[in-house]
Amino acid sequence: MKLIRQSLPAVFVLSLLCAPITGAAADPAPGGAPSAPVIPLWEAGAPGFKDRKNEPEVVEKGSVTNIHFPTLTVFLPAKEKANGVGIIVAPGGGLAKLGFQSGGVEPAQYLAEQGYAAFVLKYRLPREAGVPYKFEEHVLQDGQRAVRLVRSKAADFGIKPDKIGMLGFSAGGEVVSITCSKPGEGKAQAPDPVDRLNGKPNFQMLVYPGPLGIPSSLPTDTPPAFMLIAADDPHTSVLLNLMQRFREIGVRYESHIYARGAHGFGMGKRSERQSIQHWPERMLEWLHDEVLNDLPK
Repeated sequence: MKLIRQSLPAVFVLSLLCAPITGAAADPAPGGAPSAPVIPLWEAGAPGFKDRKNEPEVVEKGSVTNIHFPTLTVFLPAKEKANGVGIIVAPGGGLAKLGFQSGGVEPAQYLAEQGYAAFVLKYRLPREAGVPYKFEEHVLQDGQRAVRLVRSKAADFGIKPDKIGMLGFSAGGEVVSITCSKPGEGKAQAPDPVDRLNGKPNFQMLVYPGPLGIPSSLPTDTPPAFMLIAADDPHTSVLLNLMQRFREIGVRYESHIYARGAHGFGMGKRSERQSIQHWPERMLEWLHDEVLNDLPK
């Protein structure tokens, strides 16, 4: 089954995505509307697993499994709204499946409507039964490659190469955390020019992240962070621990812990709690102050 990606005709600036982006594809959207372009992280397939490139993915109720060909699905803002910031969105799913719709497409659409170029990362799943992938190797590789790829095409996407961040939900937050905490320097002599670029994001946003991928000590170049979780989420301690570590090394952060909301509330539409429904507004405020304008104290 092939994943059909939803489109936002009013949001995309498809003219930016024509000639400059090689290897791009697009799935058809209902009603013949323009669909979101998809670009592979590696056109020939993931290193070491090129022979699995064409294995079909399994899509069920908005979630994807059997991912062997990692990609980015592109959501660009209308030209008059574009603010020059790019955000790679990592969906959750416990690293066994990918909640592509609720943790990927929906936040990407929201961000694009607000002027941000958004890219939904379809990464490999190390907890899916029978796959050979490892979190600290292949998932990290996907995260860093996504940052490098977006950075390499910054001019095509109308964004600044030093304004590229990541947003992760649940296990996607773990993907963001490891990508932000590991060294990101590129290889100067790499045959692929993309691999010569830095793979560390300029900022990170963690929404009810899990504990995996967060090391006991963080490097001093850890990017600034926006974090959010509910107090009745079993992983609330992840944010509490990160707050302490960020303070110790001087990383700027903003953290929100809501009274209730449990785990997996996505963009808040399914919750009856107003605080959860409006949490994306807090993210936009942080992006305005810390990323768009870098405001002083």
